[in-house]
Amino acid sequence: MLTIVCDAPGRLRAEDRPAPHRGDGEVLVRLRRIGVCGTDLHIYTGNQPYLSYPRVMGHELSGTVEEAPEGSALEAGDVVAILPYLSCGTCNACRRGLTNCCRTLQVLGVHRDGGMTELLSLPEAAVRPAPGLDLDEAALVEFLAIGAHAVRRAVVRPGDRTLVVGAGPIGMAVALFARLAGGDVTLVDPRADRLAFSAEHLGIGSTVRVGDGDVTALSAITDGEFFEAVFDATGSAAAIERGFGFVGHGGTYVLVSIVSATIGFSDPEFHKRETNLLGSRNATPADFDAVMAAMRAGLVPTAALNTHRLALADVPERFPALLDAAEGVVKAVIHLP
Repeated sequence: MLTIVCDAPGRLRAEDRPAPHRGDGEVLVRLRRIGVCGTDLHIYTGNQPYLSYPRVMGHELSGTVEEAPEGSALEAGDVVAILPYLSCGTCNACRRGLTNCCRTLQVLGVHRDGGMTELLSLPEAAVRPAPGLDLDEAALVEFLAIGAHAVRRAVVRPGDRTLVVGAGPIGMAVALFARLAGGDVTLVDPRADRLAFSAEHLGIGSTVRVGDGDVTALSAITDGEFFEAVFDATGSAAAIERGFGFVGHGGTYVLVSIVSATIGFSDPEFHKRETNLLGSRNATPADFDAVMAAMRAGLVPTAALNTHRLALADVPERFPALLDAAEGVVKAVIHLP
């Protein structure tokens, strides 16, 4: 079966691998769509923690069931989304239902080979039925669930002044679900095209471009009080540290992005605000369900988000262009027949 391997930063190649056999308690899935994530771009550029090469990338996945265990609720041909966070089920986090932060978590495409291939055999719990969704929509569930999870962590309430820093796909997902939760959302990013896209397609009416005067603008939006909830989705240590200053008194700061750095902040300011500081890692099955329900209700502009398409065989040639800001990529999706 056709498989795309990242041998080292900047080096992708196609190879033919044998098809997997379905293991006990597993579901054999034929991959049909693969969303390209910022994580994949970081793997390609050599800027991804927790990774060793070579690696088959890809964790934003949808497909159809080829074969399921006897007695499974899944049947051949079912459209499914893949929960790519494979947890142990026995550690202290898993015992508390926090499978997204399992002590020995294995993320497809990061800790183990992922979905830029034709077939995967996966634990049944990782194969989520996606009734009412098509393959394109099901491939978008994972990245949107990361945003939904972060918003759930922050407990955004109607009317909460909410700031999302970073208008990449994850930041857009956070902004979308914060708005759906009733938050009064402002989005900040250096790229005018990303802000315009978010205003047009996500209903984010308040946007600020990073640069001279941005702090003044954010202060004006909130009458100098700043924000009840702030989310960082930049992947930048400097931006994360700067974001502490945007949290209002009694507010919450959620770090959605991850960086290979030690983050510092002013302890007196942190205590003066009694800031709630939260990490947000991946998503849970409940977040997947919430995203799929929002999609079925027509609340997610899936067609607009999927801006670019390419075939699996074309990935080695076309992947580098996805890094070019001039291409205007929001979400690229790889298609398999």
